[in-house]
Amino acid sequence: MDFKQIQELIKIVSKSELAEVKIQQDNFKITIKNKQDAGVTMVQNHSVPMMSMPSQPAISSAAPVASVSNTSAPTSTEKVEASGNLVEFKSPMIGTFYRKPGPDKEVFVKVGDTVKPGDVLCVVEAMKLFNEIECDISGTIVKILLDDSSPVEYDQPLFLIEPK
Repeated sequence: MDFKQIQELIKIVSKSELAEVKIQQDNFKITIKNKQDAGVTMVQNHSVPMMSMPSQPAISSAAPVASVSNTSAPTSTEKVEASGNLVEFKSPMIGTFYRKPGPDKEVFVKVGDTVKPGDVLCVVEAMKLFNEIECDISGTIVKILLDDSSPVEYDQPLFLIEPK
């Protein structure tokens, strides 16, 4: 099973009302769990055969997030109440934080921008894969907590958003 097929599966499960899907092919086993309360899909890759990496960077969204068994914690987009009514938008993975899609491009969001679910907030590069991180709430960007090209840890706050 290649990366694009896994991404398609994640999309299908996240749009469906399925709680969990398990697939096993030879020595490849994958479990996709759909957390209904947060709208997040998690993939756990138990044993993976060697796969060739695509020549172009693959893009995936934050709502469905994939993690390989080598990572110690499952990935998810978490919202935790910050001071007042602000929400911390946290990183769903470890990698490098980028505010724009390319060096000569405009930033995805600025302080004061209004965002809605599905809007791309940033890109987190992990193992040469550039993952678009999408917002999962409606609101206004109050603060951007990291500089461009900064290393980011799992569950590290990236943005403060005032929900609408």
